[in-house]
Amino acid sequence: MKVAFATLGCRVNKYETEAMVEKFIKDGYKVVPFEEYADVYVINTCTVTNMGDKKSRQMIHRARRENEAAVIAVVGCYSQIASEEVSQINGVDVVLGTRNKGEIVYWVNRVKEERKQVVEVNEVLKNNVFEELNIESYQDKTRAFLKIQDGCNRFCSYCLIPFARGAVCSKPAEKVISEVKELAAHGFKEIILSGIHTASYGVDLEGDWNLISILEKIDEVPGIERVRIGSIDPQFFTEGVIERISSLKKLCPHFHLSLQSGCNETLKRMNRRYTAEEYEKIVEDLRLNIKDVSITTDIIVGFPGETEEEFNTTYEFLKRIKLSKFHVFKYSPRKGTKAAEMKDTVDGNIKEERSSKLIALDKVMENEFMTRFLGSYMDVLYEQKYNNSEDLYEGYTPNYIKVVSKSGEDVSGSIKKTQIVQTKNGVLEGKI
Repeated sequence: MKVAFATLGCRVNKYETEAMVEKFIKDGYKVVPFEEYADVYVINTCTVTNMGDKKSRQMIHRARRENEAAVIAVVGCYSQIASEEVSQINGVDVVLGTRNKGEIVYWVNRVKEERKQVVEVNEVLKNNVFEELNIESYQDKTRAFLKIQDGCNRFCSYCLIPFARGAVCSKPAEKVISEVKELAAHGFKEIILSGIHTASYGVDLEGDWNLISILEKIDEVPGIERVRIGSIDPQFFTEGVIERISSLKKLCPHFHLSLQSGCNETLKRMNRRYTAEEYEKIVEDLRLNIKDVSITTDIIVGFPGETEEEFNTTYEFLKRIKLSKFHVFKYSPRKGTKAAEMKDTVDGNIKEERSSKLIALDKVMENEFMTRFLGSYMDVLYEQKYNNSEDLYEGYTPNYIKVVSKSGEDVSGSIKKTQIVQTKNGVLEGKI
């Protein structure tokens, strides 16, 4: 039997898809690309924006066109938020939420036998039990995602994720360390700690566990050479935390600090819990204490009530603090959030103009950051061939800049000292 997967959204979804892939393989399935004929299609959905919902529906229709008789399973955040809507889409056989993906094979096999739709979506807002979705045999042998946390208690006014993922829950520290050691034993050079609100790791655990203490423990594990953390709340970086992480040997100097707006009035309506000034101070402290640190972020344009003046405040703020990259999103109202009920909505054409202006600024900022490293020597973890080239390989520096270098031997999965020669098409060209 053949199974195919489509994954939308964040790194947590990618981790959970990897875990589901392994469960199907253990049950005797062969994994094939989503574009191919399969007996089972699994769509791991995202609902952060309306576009995420739309793409999820498109993937369902594509699977049905590939094989009308296939079992189609739709799981994840979109299923959790809108299970009734998903279940009514033609061809959907299995609907699972965000906290029962571990049962995916059971439900798929049951539907194959009974040919009766299954909808298993449980209440998550009060569920603070971490669902174990462990991975034993990764498909990608260069870097490994390790989910250590789920859920969010923040309730930003525009965000559905707390309703889709539920309350904060953390993987027990001993299990995290055990998995890290196992990954090291399998030859992984880099692990990426991921979660829905990673900065909340440990708040539900007994003892003094938190994100910084688990990072310090992982730093002691031999074999792993790099550790990254995914998107993180800027308020995690207190002066004490910055002092402690600056002494870690393996933590990569790349932090994705979610900003959303550089205007305090907008941040307040978004229910973000910091000011632009506090964010800027955190960026300055990180740069003072961590060499070559790369700071990236997300920005929402066109949030309800965002005036031209407020947008210009954000634009000038980003221009001043010179982050290495930012991802720009046009505000998308999500039913069930406070922001969806706000007045003073912003016209779509204005959103498009503001988005284009920030994307243009991002290109300038990104190029400025990359050119700083011309002529320098950096350790690059090479992952794979570049665009199916004969002798070009791509990888990333510790501060997450993409590097492409020529090599007469396969360097995939290895860290090589590389001289940065030039910038080209948004990447660095290197010489091993």
